[in-house]
Amino acid sequence: MPKAHKSAAKKSRLPAGSLVHVGDLHDYQQRISLINYNEADVTYLSVTSIDDILPFINTDTITWVNIEGLHDIRLMEAIGQHFAIDSLILEDILNTHQRPKMDDRDDYLYVVLKGLSVAKTQLFSVHYEQISLLLLKNVLFTFKEKPDVLFSDIMSSFANEKSKVRRLGSDYLMYVLMDTIVDEYFTLQDTLDELMESIESDLLTAPTRETLFTIQRVKRELVFVRRSIAPVRELLMSLQRNESTLIDMNTLRYFGDIYDHVLRIIEAMESYRDLTTGMLDIYLSSISNKMNETMKFLTVYSSIFIPLTFVAGVYGMNFDFMPELHWQWAYPALWVIFISVTVSLLHYFRKKNWL
Repeated sequence: MPKAHKSAAKKSRLPAGSLVHVGDLHDYQQRISLINYNEADVTYLSVTSIDDILPFINTDTITWVNIEGLHDIRLMEAIGQHFAIDSLILEDILNTHQRPKMDDRDDYLYVVLKGLSVAKTQLFSVHYEQISLLLLKNVLFTFKEKPDVLFSDIMSSFANEKSKVRRLGSDYLMYVLMDTIVDEYFTLQDTLDELMESIESDLLTAPTRETLFTIQRVKRELVFVRRSIAPVRELLMSLQRNESTLIDMNTLRYFGDIYDHVLRIIEAMESYRDLTTGMLDIYLSSISNKMNETMKFLTVYSSIFIPLTFVAGVYGMNFDFMPELHWQWAYPALWVIFISVTVSLLHYFRKKNWL
């Protein structure tokens, strides 16, 4: 059986619960870190196999296992066997095209979110990463597609003995991780604020094809961003109504804070969508007005040259008997007529505000 697919369509004929990684194939080496802690002590450990994790299970301490890289199917199978995780949940963890959701089982809680970050390039682009959280009694697994520094500050906070995360359970740790993921959405919002101001400035001064390309790119990205963020509202509502014993009642109020943050982000994304639609209308209006001004300019000057062309055409005919042809002042008189007609028309057009 193939161990990885780029698209979910490739595994359509496989039975339910088949463990196949679906998503982008990163070149990063898998990294597994373990933090075991309580209020008095903390232990950091780099893990190479499931056997390194088992000694920390069924203890009074809290264990956080952070797995970065999803290509090791054998590790996922071992986690499923030792912790009695349904193969359908493991399948969802490996399928990085999941919609944000929560799945409540008797002995564990599964939550999947999308991590969003802005690419450091000239063109506006958003990177998407699926982050899965598996909450068990005194154990929390996090599954990420690739190594990064998203949770580095949280890991550093364990060194502080007075840290709140040291004193509370794994449910509070899950809240902290989810809050960190959602806080990254505000970074995206700030980037969009700056980009929208830049686009509006370009639209009011000199809109170009690049302006239109940027608007279309932002509009397209907003569709995917909204698809990644909007379901989180429903997820958090379900989480707050959840009666699982894995989450303490005192911890539920913290998830309400994340819910408020998500609402703010969703409202901002809705406003950005309306703004991009308005910007497209402004761009089209600007281009139309620019074309109208050009056509107006050409029409006015064509109107000026029409009578001049007529006069020149009349006296350009090759007839022998034309009274003015042999007149001494005919040529200067013709230029007086040309200039007089031009000045008169320009004065008339300016009086009508056509110029």
